[in-house]
Amino acid sequence: MSSRKRGPERPDLASDRGEHPDAGAMRPFARSLPMQLMRAREAVMQRFRPHLHAHGLTDQQWRIIRVLVEVPALEILDLSERCGIHPASLSRILPKLDAEGIVVRRPNPQDQRRILVSLAPRGRRIFSEIAPQSEAIYAEIARDIGPERLAELYRLVDEVVEALARPKAGNGRRAAKSDS
Repeated sequence: MSSRKRGPERPDLASDRGEHPDAGAMRPFARSLPMQLMRAREAVMQRFRPHLHAHGLTDQQWRIIRVLVEVPALEILDLSERCGIHPASLSRILPKLDAEGIVVRRPNPQDQRRILVSLAPRGRRIFSEIAPQSEAIYAEIARDIGPERLAELYRLVDEVVEALARPKAGNGRRAAKSDS
């Protein structure tokens, strides 16, 4: 086993534990942050999916309803960003929701090339039917992990998103906004 020091700045590496050489200088898969976050998401969604499926909704359709219930209307790119659904996927989902009377799509009066999406009355009724059970599921989750730990989890996730969404100087991710 290697005598390299580990600390907060250096994770436990597979090569330090004498594991397969191909594992190299990479943290174990079980400690992969993207995978841990996906596993956490799946654990949470397992609680909600049966409820959504009983109403004939997918995770993505419910996310669209959840976002639109809080705003009068959004352009597709804004809806995509808020829902975490790729615009191409959203463009396949929205016609179905429109045909089912859940959402309404219409041209943006300020720019006819852009489409605004809003929740139709049927979409609001679906939301009203599902929301109480969703809140009961949230209460169950809070009981299972503790309300204080849930609040801490929300805080930590918000901090991670904020810290990682900031553009880094010189990496070309996003240009910093100027105050001018």
